[in-house]
Amino acid sequence: MDLNFTDRVAIVTGAGNGLGRSHALELARRGAKVLINDLGGARDGQGGSHAAADQVVEEIKSFGGKAIANYADVSNADQANAMVKQALDSWGRVDVLINNAGILRDKSFAKMTAEDIRSVIDVHIIGAFNCCKAVWEPMRQQAYGRIVMTTSSSGLYGNFGQANYGAAKMAQIGLMNTLVLEGAKYDIRVNALAPIAHTRMTEELLPESMHALLSPEAVTAGAIVLCHEESPNRFILCAGAGGYAQANIFETQGVYIASDRSPETIYSQLNSISDTKEQAEFSQGAQQTEKFLKQALATTQV
Repeated sequence: MDLNFTDRVAIVTGAGNGLGRSHALELARRGAKVLINDLGGARDGQGGSHAAADQVVEEIKSFGGKAIANYADVSNADQANAMVKQALDSWGRVDVLINNAGILRDKSFAKMTAEDIRSVIDVHIIGAFNCCKAVWEPMRQQAYGRIVMTTSSSGLYGNFGQANYGAAKMAQIGLMNTLVLEGAKYDIRVNALAPIAHTRMTEELLPESMHALLSPEAVTAGAIVLCHEESPNRFILCAGAGGYAQANIFETQGVYIASDRSPETIYSQLNSISDTKEQAEFSQGAQQTEKFLKQALATTQV
């Protein structure tokens, strides 16, 4: 099947460099009209410039694609709203949002400041929230939307020196999970990409010998799948160096303790609590409550 985006309108944040640029170029090659958002700041979020976004727009126009530039700071709700309005005023709809904008302020937790956490959370999660909020009503009204969150293995599994980044990236999964539920009846599908690629965000984190293997284009191929009209929903796609995998969150069946619910009893049951043979993947938080109540009621009735 040809994954085509003709007549679709896409917004890609942080699209002036790296993965965002790669996503935007491929969407345009496949027929999408693309709003190229980039504040043009440094890797740590400082400064700003129009040059990066403008350059990608010109590159898209050079092969006959359609694109416009936007320089919003996505952590600012008013600017995110204006960005979406620009796309709507230009092309009448927004079909795809890829929340890609991000910054890094890596430090060990012992040296990390409140500002180091706040600045990263502002861009990654507040920024993603602002952009999702801005496209939500237009997508609901047109009964169609595809949103891609950008999470990370640092959030899913942890990474030394990235407490701020990991916290913000795992928060994207929480946002995705609820938007999936609330967007379902409007055909708004929300997925997450956990990428690893050689970009300016990772150039100091990855050995130079690995750079050639870790092309942004390999990750973009997965992003295209997640934002196409035939996309899955609530899918965490891990992508890098040509490898692709799905990450999931499971909960064990656990145990029911009828009486003596002391810390000592719970400690003695940790092996049973962590037994994975009947683990399940839940699609909403209420299923956990339902599971615990069923266990309690079954024991009470006996």
